[in-house]
Amino acid sequence: MKVERVRLRNFKCYGDADLTLSRGVTVVHGVNGSGKSTLLEAVFFALYGSKALDDRTLDDVITTGEEECEVELGFVHDGRAYRIERHLKLRGDRAATTKCVLETPTGTIEGARDVRREVTELLRMDAEAFVNCAYVRQGEVNKLIHASPGARQDMIDDLLQLGALEEYRERASDARLGVKTVLDGQREVAENLREQVERKEDQKLHERLNALEERRGELRGEIDHFEDQREEARKTFEDAQAVLDRHEERRAEIADLEGEIADLRARIQATERKREAAKDEIRGLRGRREDLEDERSALRGEVDLEASVDERIEAKETRNEELSEELTDVKVSIEEASGEVDRLREEADDLESRADSRREEADDLGTRLEDDEGTVEEREATLEDLDDEIEEARATFEDAPVDFGGAEAYLEDLEADREELTGGITDLAAEIRTVENAIEEGEALLEAGNCPECGQPVEDSPHVDVLDEKREKLAALEEEREGLEAERETVEERIDRAAELCDLEDRVGKLEGERENLRQLLTEKRETLEDRREQCTDLRERAAELEGEAAEKRERADARADDLGDHRARLGEINAERSEVRDALETLWRIAEIDDELADVDGEIENLRERRENWRELHDERTDRLGDKRDRKRDLEAEFDDERVESARTEKENAADYLGKVDAKLGELEGSLEAVQGKIGATKNELEALEDLRERLEKKEGTCADLESLYDEAQTLQTTYGDLRAELRQHNVETLERLLNETFELVYQNDSYASIDLDGEYRLTVYQKDGEPLEPEQLSGGERALFNLSLRCAIYRLLAEGVEGTAPMPPLILDEPTVFLDSGHVTQLVSLVESMRDLGVEQIVVVSHDEELVGAADELVSVEKDATSNRSRLERGEPPEMELLASD
Repeated sequence: MKVERVRLRNFKCYGDADLTLSRGVTVVHGVNGSGKSTLLEAVFFALYGSKALDDRTLDDVITTGEEECEVELGFVHDGRAYRIERHLKLRGDRAATTKCVLETPTGTIEGARDVRREVTELLRMDAEAFVNCAYVRQGEVNKLIHASPGARQDMIDDLLQLGALEEYRERASDARLGVKTVLDGQREVAENLREQVERKEDQKLHERLNALEERRGELRGEIDHFEDQREEARKTFEDAQAVLDRHEERRAEIADLEGEIADLRARIQATERKREAAKDEIRGLRGRREDLEDERSALRGEVDLEASVDERIEAKETRNEELSEELTDVKVSIEEASGEVDRLREEADDLESRADSRREEADDLGTRLEDDEGTVEEREATLEDLDDEIEEARATFEDAPVDFGGAEAYLEDLEADREELTGGITDLAAEIRTVENAIEEGEALLEAGNCPECGQPVEDSPHVDVLDEKREKLAALEEEREGLEAERETVEERIDRAAELCDLEDRVGKLEGERENLRQLLTEKRETLEDRREQCTDLRERAAELEGEAAEKRERADARADDLGDHRARLGEINAERSEVRDALETLWRIAEIDDELADVDGEIENLRERRENWRELHDERTDRLGDKRDRKRDLEAEFDDERVESARTEKENAADYLGKVDAKLGELEGSLEAVQGKIGATKNELEALEDLRERLEKKEGTCADLESLYDEAQTLQTTYGDLRAELRQHNVETLERLLNETFELVYQNDSYASIDLDGEYRLTVYQKDGEPLEPEQLSGGERALFNLSLRCAIYRLLAEGVEGTAPMPPLILDEPTVFLDSGHVTQLVSLVESMRDLGVEQIVVVSHDEELVGAADELVSVEKDATSNRSRLERGEPPEMELLASD
């Protein structure tokens, strides 16, 4: 894998950055705190996302003060181009991934998890393996040497994919145990089935079935015989029943005829009585008619009947309607006049009330005018006080280091200076701690009689005077830190003064806002006073107008009250005439009613005559029907045969008795047949169950045989994975030991050490020339750092060679590898980097503030941080060798 391009926007200390990388060694150079390591973190984050942040969150990635962040990484792997793009955005108080895309030669993959999974498969390593192999992060150069053998074994096994073989072996073991559990269960089931088959065979089911079927045949023969006999008895019973039914039908018909004869006699008598009653009713109606004619004659004498009754009624009703309409009109006029009088008087009262209200409102408005004029005078005095306070505050800036309005920018500049000083103090503190640790370690070695540089006895080591140099360097660093701290205190005092000036500017702004608001309020108040004066005058004028309108309405009400008396007099005249018309109408209506009643009486008399004739005809018809029914009754009584009826009754009783007995016998036989049939069914079911058990037993025995074979295969597979893992680990250990010795001998020219041993458990031992073994922790600080870097490079070479030839690897990335090295060991580190390049590592990226490493660069990238914006920027430079060639 080769990184070709890194593009950043708002990633930590980078605003906008775009860097292209080439083959060979690229050195990213800059002072401490400039943002060099951040560039490598961006590459790591682009590949693995949140898994590259350790204990940090996505919020820490976005530049302070910004809401969005973008990281783009372009790289070539195994000859094919890839591009990753990640976008983050703050949502509330947390950041979230809004875009994560991996463009591959075969398509596009989206989503943070899918992209991370694809990168892990592509590079054959997850984020942890990437750090353990290709990415030596700042402060972790000694990670492998300080790890326990077990942890070191797990790291290297995971890198070499041996962990997968162990996982496969464990899976095979789990599968074997699972198969064993299933096999035991299946064997138990098969044994249970075998016992059930044996119990079924001992029951002799076929012999039992034959005996039951023979008994079923015998029962069916007996049932058929009794059913034939029952059918003969049933036919005899039905014939006898038919004779008896016919006898009962004749008796019932005779009884019905007797009832009908009695009913007809009663109806004939009732008809005769109705005819006599109708005759009496006709006599009564004739008397009623005579009385009505007498009453009509008397009423005709009371009224003038020059015209017909109907014409007289119509004339009187017409006059009554005319009077009614006139009466309604007069009442309406009375109501209208009365309502108008009330309305005019109410309107006059309302106008007078409104006039009083206007006068009261004008008086209240006058009182408020006096109060508002006093408020205006008070606010004018407050405005003068604000002008004096603003002038006094602005005068304070005459002795200040900045003019009015520049305090905030002045404060930001001072805070940036303080942040820069704090960063320098922090870097110095880290460097002081490193030197102090080196001095303490050297003093402990020197006290034990060993060299503080290499850990060897003082008499055998050329490095015994390095402690004084480190103490001098420590004193110089502490003195430099004290100077920076004093300068930071001065800046903090200026920051306090600048903060006071900012507060004063804010105070002046608020006062000026209050002054402007007060001026606007005064202007509005004066305009309001003038409007209220005009309103007061308008209210008094309107009150006078309302009083005049009230007087006019009272005059109109008095005039309408006079008209109301005339209407009431006419109302009395109309009511008197209507009374006379009603009396005449009632007399005429009664005469008309009598005429109608006479017509009704004549109609009823004629109706009764017709009904008497109808009843006479009905009497004759019923007399004829009565004679017919008496003849039918005499015929039925002549047909009776008592002897045949008695014989039929005896046959029916004998047939019923036999049917009762034969049904009981058939029920008994059918119960026996049903019981035999049930036993036959049960026996057949048991035979089917026996066959089913035999089939299940056969299948279960086959399943057990298959599981036994599968168990043997799983055991063989488990052993194979374990042996393969052991063989591969031994091969890798031997290869890694060879590569480690080659790399360490290449970069370390001291003759004190003979070789490095790596056993099968990844325990490391360094042998001196005299054969004495040393633990890696016993090496000097610089030697341990070189040893660890050599181990990292050896692992990297082992992975690059692969199992069956060269395998594509990510760039070798070294972040501040010189932290624990002095100048002499830095030279050896340069040799290590050059050797890795010569061994064919396609791309090496080194981040360092050490000038000596620049000499190993094929390309040089400088990183600087702007003190004002606190943003880092990249600048491509020329390596020293290229500069010399250019000058020549």
